[in-house]
Amino acid sequence: MERSRVIFGNVISDADYQKAVHGKEKYRKELGDDSGTDYYFTTRPNEVLADIGVQELVLSEAPGTALPENAVIVGNIRMGYGHYRISAAIASAAHALGYTPCWLDLNAFPESTATKLISKQNDLYSLGSRLSQQSKLFNTAVWEPLNSEGFRKLTYNASDQKASELMEPLLRHLPKDVPYLATHAWPAQAAIHAGFRRVVNVIPDNWPMALHLAEGSIHTVQTPSAFLGYKMLRGMDKKRILKPMPEGSVVYTGHYVDDELVKNIGTDCEKRLERMRTGQPRRYLLSVGGAGAQQKLFEDIIRHLLPQAEAGKAALLINVGDHQDVWESLVKQIPALGDEAQTHFNDYAAAKAFIEADEFPGVQVFGDDGIFAAVYLTNLLLRGCDVLLTKPGELAYYPVPKLMLHRVGGHEAWGAIRTAELGDGTYECERTGEVLAMLDEITFGGEILPMLCQGVLRANAAGIYNGAYEAVKLAVK
Repeated sequence: MERSRVIFGNVISDADYQKAVHGKEKYRKELGDDSGTDYYFTTRPNEVLADIGVQELVLSEAPGTALPENAVIVGNIRMGYGHYRISAAIASAAHALGYTPCWLDLNAFPESTATKLISKQNDLYSLGSRLSQQSKLFNTAVWEPLNSEGFRKLTYNASDQKASELMEPLLRHLPKDVPYLATHAWPAQAAIHAGFRRVVNVIPDNWPMALHLAEGSIHTVQTPSAFLGYKMLRGMDKKRILKPMPEGSVVYTGHYVDDELVKNIGTDCEKRLERMRTGQPRRYLLSVGGAGAQQKLFEDIIRHLLPQAEAGKAALLINVGDHQDVWESLVKQIPALGDEAQTHFNDYAAAKAFIEADEFPGVQVFGDDGIFAAVYLTNLLLRGCDVLLTKPGELAYYPVPKLMLHRVGGHEAWGAIRTAELGDGTYECERTGEVLAMLDEITFGGEILPMLCQGVLRANAAGIYNGAYEAVKLAVK
């Protein structure tokens, strides 16, 4: 019986199954049917991710696809920055383990039904993220419940699995025995539909939701609580206790972090403590997310830190990613920011060289119209910052001291709980006043930053940040 009718042995009602079928047909009529189209690929080096050996899969007119030796496919989607960030971590770990990561973005082929479907959903999600920060009513009544409970339902997975059948043509002619790691459920589901035999579904966040299930794959999670929640399909049906996932179908691996960050954890933490001991400005990294949300909060943080930067007490590093409009709006709202900031836009090589020089006076602003540079600039800046200011999305799992900003969506709440309990970040600061008070205590006090650095070191000693390596090892077994 097909997976969207029975999920891990749990029968979906006829009404919910028919709803999933009708949803797929609606997408087919709206977006087109490319089931008769043949997609073939070739590879090309990715300039931004060259240091970790990434080869992009791009369309080719020649039949067949020849992949590099020791290839692993990293199947992903360009939805926000989080899934690209996890993909970079997986690619980095694969490269460190001797494999060639081949990057397959299902949202990069506009002529395909797969990309049309993903882009449509991405636009809706980005809009919802922004609205949630502008309207408390929308956030409370719609966005938080949708992201914590709506996506949690097993019936949601049934609908997604039917819809992802429309993505199968894009993968049809790829070799099916190549290890395939997906950093979103849709690329995982599409690979299962296409007949891939070695699929690892790399699940983000720390709140179990049926949205992320792809039966037929091995599911990896970053935390023990996520393992238990997925294992028991906790709360994914409010009317019945569901049958658990079979043994071996979900694995706790640890946090997904890039090799170049993991192997330098000790050195980077010692540099942070040395800067503190010698009275150097505290370096704060503020990274705009893929949806461009939380701009009002960023404005308040920047206004608060600008006088400290001018006084030599703080240095502010800002990555606006590919949101040039966010930078323009920030300068419009805070004219002094434009006067103080040194910008590094749309020249990745120059920005990378500047970051590697490890000197960050005053206010430094980075951005790039290219999605790879937009995401990876933050990776480069992580090593040189003292504290990362971030909502509890994927960056909450990274080995750097973190000040947790208010979440964007209920599913992120448990990311802040995870980092607070590990001790490598703060609790979630839900109000602007809390954020600013925490900033002042880190800047002028002597206890919080050393404690967070020790939390990073303890977690590293326990192997907490080795999840990307472990996920790759599962795929290549």
